[in-house]
Amino acid sequence: MSNNRVLWLSPGDPPDSFPPTSAALHEPDGLLAAGGDLSADRLLFAYRNGIFPWYNEGQPLLWWSPDPRCVFMPGDYRLSRRLRRQLKRSSAEIRINTAFSDVIRACAGPRRSEQGTWITVEMTKAYEDLYTKGWAHSIEVWQSDTLVGGLYGLAIGKAFFGESMFSVTSNASKLALFYLAARLTAGDINLLDCQVVSAHLLSLGARIVPRNEFLQHLAIACNPIEAFRNWPESPKPFAELLCN
Repeated sequence: MSNNRVLWLSPGDPPDSFPPTSAALHEPDGLLAAGGDLSADRLLFAYRNGIFPWYNEGQPLLWWSPDPRCVFMPGDYRLSRRLRRQLKRSSAEIRINTAFSDVIRACAGPRRSEQGTWITVEMTKAYEDLYTKGWAHSIEVWQSDTLVGGLYGLAIGKAFFGESMFSVTSNASKLALFYLAARLTAGDINLLDCQVVSAHLLSLGARIVPRNEFLQHLAIACNPIEAFRNWPESPKPFAELLCN
């Protein structure tokens, strides 16, 4: 890839047909390839090599590996005093993988700050397939048996790749992110990939790392290449997480 040209993949190309991430464009930042498909094998290869799909309805399938990368490492998450007080009073519960389809569809819903969504029908089906295979997960915030927020993503080894989150009630998505931060602190996972930088994530303690450094962390976190299954089996009150 050179001169602002990207490699076009065919759906029949092997899952590992991506160019090296060092070949990604600087403008737009991280654009690496186009085309291919959203098969489970291609997605899993892409994620563990620092690549992810991101495109809007009507666009070709686009693959990205931005530099730098936005991540949380153990101890990075900053729990504000306000959110800590909310957690202590909260009767909300954390549940894992009980409503994956509801979560991804809520994340794909309209946002006041955005027009359209990059979570297309094709993307939704692909991640639901990964969920049935044990690779994709939903972190859910429930209030009185009502789903009020959450996020979804992939987990490979001890790396979690956050895709999108939503909130129906104030701070519900922050509660889901706090739960993942607690898993970082506990050592269940050791890398939370947020993909692209945002002021919101930085305010919560996310760090910016060069792509090469991110790939080094990723190689360790994704070894061995296996699905993550160390989730609680029953609902867990958020106030209880503060005691751990």
